Amino acid sequence: MAKPATMKGPGVFLSQFIGAAPPFDSLPGLARWAAGLGFRGVMVPTHDARILDVAAIARSSARAGEVRGVLADHGLVLSELGAQRFGWLLAHHPAYSVAAERMAPADVEDRAAWAAEQLRHVAQTCRALGVARCAVFSGALVWPYVHPWPLRDAGLIAEGFAELARRWRPIVQTFDDAGVDLCVEPHPGCDVHDGVTFERFRAALGNHPRIKLLYDPSHMVLQGMDYRGFIDAYAPLIAAFHVKDAEFRRSARSGAFGGFQTWIDRPGRYRSLGDGTIDFRAVFSGLAEHGYDGWATLEWECCLKRAEDGAREGAAFIARHIIAVTEQDFDASMQARGLSDSAVRRALGLVP
Repeated sequence: MAKPATMKGPGVFLSQFIGAAPPFDSLPGLARWAAGLGFRGVMVPTHDARILDVAAIARSSARAGEVRGVLADHGLVLSELGAQRFGWLLAHHPAYSVAAERMAPADVEDRAAWAAEQLRHVAQTCRALGVARCAVFSGALVWPYVHPWPLRDAGLIAEGFAELARRWRPIVQTFDDAGVDLCVEPHPGCDVHDGVTFERFRAALGNHPRIKLLYDPSHMVLQGMDYRGFIDAYAPLIAAFHVKDAEFRRSARSGAFGGFQTWIDRPGRYRSLGDGTIDFRAVFSGLAEHGYDGWATLEWECCLKRAEDGAREGAAFIARHIIAVTEQDFDASMQARGLSDSAVRRALGLVP
């Protein structure tokens, strides 16, 4: 097991807070707002050029300096970039074509090729900004077949993951050249949605060392997974952490699939920190125990609470849960040291 470590935080993923009005319509405004709430780091999304224009930064190092200056002015660290939408667009089933149209410019004909180009810009932006980790979704080629009815054709899932690997392989190489880890977020609606599918995706890419995990226990609650055990199973690969709460309220009328209901009515739903059922004391303890030294980053998604309230409460919640790990054993002063072999045998009662 790795040496215990103290993680960084609190951080916040800015994506869910972007809006049409100040301070939520620009990076300087969001930075000022986040710092005022007590956040120390920000994960910045890459899909909105108002907030971060990755194509422009990839062309000009001066733009990268401007971004660093904006965050430094507010005492913030850029923890990671988020490119989940580009990852999903890189490989999605035709069933999602209408939804995909909302995630790419209207004049884009080949959304997969466009997403690949954007991901290359993101890799270059990471390097220009000195960011070592980027969060992504895997894509969704086989998600429509997640439940095996009608019976799946033999080889369909294998070919789906092989195609994911074909599309991702040059992207992974680009990020590797930039010195950046790709943190895949297991997420419902994506082919990588749990540990087993992550293993399959990583294996299809030759277990490339740049393929890491973004750990978000909320998605595991909605799937009935052991979110604390997930840390034990995958700790060496966890390189990013979304702190997001959730709850699953058992129902006689609906279950994990949600009955096509809105979030407020689904048995499984996302909540603001402290309002759900996730045992975050166990989560933070587990990550610290396994040596996770990355950022604890709030991702706010709640069907009840106002976003600004969730952010304010979330900053304090994360700060309270970060464990500053001890530098010495609590019983160090009582430990015997340097016993001779004969003394050890005498302590065991093996010699008089």
